[in-house]
Amino acid sequence: MKVYVGTDLEGVAGVVTFYSQTSPSGAGYEAAKRLLTAEINAAVEGMLQEGVDDILVSDGHGPGAIHYESLHPEAKLIHGRPPAPRAIRDAIIEEYDVCIMLGQHALAGNPRANMNHTQNSRSIDYYQLNGTRIGEIAQFALYQGALGLPLIFLSGDEEACREAEELVPGIATAAVKRSLSRNSAISLSPQKSHELIRAGAAKAIRSQRENPLPPVAWPGPYVLEKRYFHTDAADAAGGERIDGQTVRLRADNIRDIVYR
Repeated sequence: MKVYVGTDLEGVAGVVTFYSQTSPSGAGYEAAKRLLTAEINAAVEGMLQEGVDDILVSDGHGPGAIHYESLHPEAKLIHGRPPAPRAIRDAIIEEYDVCIMLGQHALAGNPRANMNHTQNSRSIDYYQLNGTRIGEIAQFALYQGALGLPLIFLSGDEEACREAEELVPGIATAAVKRSLSRNSAISLSPQKSHELIRAGAAKAIRSQRENPLPPVAWPGPYVLEKRYFHTDAADAAGGERIDGQTVRLRADNIRDIVYR
């Protein structure tokens, strides 16, 4: 089995506060990168135990957040900013069988979720697809689903795991911290987090072989509303202007719209 791994930083145990831990200028950024990479390595170990023979990890945090020198030797890393065009990346990802997400956070507006946001935490209020609020979990699942990859495992805070379980019934999850507020949480120890992620990733591979999950797919056509915090961001967004801060976009192909 070949596994594509999407990663983010805000759902990692021990990472609980914006900017000081998630921005390259923050004092805790380098330590946060090592925490994420250790969680990735735990997932890789669990998948290798189940016979996975090809693991491609994508560095999905905005400015990049994987400590390359610490990455598991059996993982490959797709990284660099700006990233290659999606057409180039998609041709590679389509070769994989399933996808997982690590270090994930809940969507913008979840009142309890630690570090909740959708895409740019400083400019975007919310995404709404065909009348349903979505976050980065749904974006990833729908986009990879259109490439034929089911989402089978996710790690992050409790609210991110709940969000994934509602989106993908039957998905395996590992909650590594309990959200208290947007900038506060109760984190498990790194050792306990790695144990849960290792076991959860292994379970997901076993379950997929026995009772495979389908790729996530919603029927089109698609209408995406994006609401910004400020009018100048909406000015630059294109699409149909709904009000001062909101734009509406339309597409027949989910891949053309879900990351707009």
